[in-house]
Amino acid sequence: MDRGVRGVTILGSTGSIGVNTLDVLTRHPDRYRILALTANTQVERLFEQCRRFLPQKAVMLDMNAAVRLKEKIQNAGLSVEVLSGSDGLNSVATHPRADIVVAAIVGAAGLLPTLSAVRTGKRVLLANKEPLVMSGRLFMDEARASGAELLPVDSEHNAIFQCMPAGYSAGIAPAGVRRIFLTCSGGPFRTATAEALVSVTPEQACAHPNWVMGRKISVDSATLMNKGLELIEACWLFGMTPDQIEIVIHPQSVIHSLVEYVDGSVLAQLGNPDMRTPIAHALAWPERIESGVKSLNLFELARLDFESPDLGRFPCLRLAYEAARVGGTAPAILNAANEAAVQAFLDRRIGFTDIPRVIEHALARVPANPDARLETVLSDDVRAREAAGGFISGQATRVGQGVT
Repeated sequence: MDRGVRGVTILGSTGSIGVNTLDVLTRHPDRYRILALTANTQVERLFEQCRRFLPQKAVMLDMNAAVRLKEKIQNAGLSVEVLSGSDGLNSVATHPRADIVVAAIVGAAGLLPTLSAVRTGKRVLLANKEPLVMSGRLFMDEARASGAELLPVDSEHNAIFQCMPAGYSAGIAPAGVRRIFLTCSGGPFRTATAEALVSVTPEQACAHPNWVMGRKISVDSATLMNKGLELIEACWLFGMTPDQIEIVIHPQSVIHSLVEYVDGSVLAQLGNPDMRTPIAHALAWPERIESGVKSLNLFELARLDFESPDLGRFPCLRLAYEAARVGGTAPAILNAANEAAVQAFLDRRIGFTDIPRVIEHALARVPANPDARLETVLSDDVRAREAAGGFISGQATRVGQGVT
């Protein structure tokens, strides 16, 4: 690799974050070399990316998918090494020539490869919330020990990072900061009544008004659980308590978050709702590079609105606050139950308003362990999924019997 060119591994390259990252990287071929791309089961998408971007390595988490990808790559005559499984993910996350690792695998599956990248001192672009939600203390401790750079790619966390004092380091309570305002679009059901939420379909929940995202994160945005997970992540990234972070609904998604200082100053980061902005910022920090995002036209903004979230209609946010305050493995339990519930909703096994009920059931059935070591987190993750699965099966049976 040429001196000065940085190698990049994208964990989860076929999702929206991965695709946007590739768009930014291709604008700067003199600065970045795509070392490795990974996916779960999307063989066709990863193959097309391999053909276009020619990474050195490609990883399919699914073993059968890896076999199919390898065959397609060989038939196309591409010089791309195909790896598989969790070992393959860890290999490209820790590769000596991977200077930057983009952690964009959705859900708990991204925990271990992201942790591996942190332990080997990489610059890690965090687009996956779950590693910090599940084991925030471990991640921050490992980053300090290895010298890894944790840079947030979530638009809100990246905005907060940009508004922090000069020289700020992730995980340390910033001097002079009073509180953080974490903005939220409100999702597709911001104005929906509680009665209307009962009949929400997966298609409606996945139709976000401002952002183009995957199905799971779209549902999380609709329930406001996405903002709850971001709250927990922000506590670890910025060394703040849950009560120092206020969720603010901002439907226009132009102000991505704000930071209030003790002198009364409030700093905000604004921009068009386009993930290439935070991706470009994190890739090049502390420099700035072209992202492809069009300039924000202030004169087209008719208004900027702000509202408090309704925790009655959106109890997932309340549950996230509670888990953040309890600490230990409570956030991991919350996250695992939510993943199970969202998948069940997408599979039409439960209703939209059943999602927080599944999570509350799991939090009640699996006591949080204050010892949040990795093995404890993984154990409680399994237990929470089992508790959630039992509740989901009961709900599906009741619905099938016509009982509500």
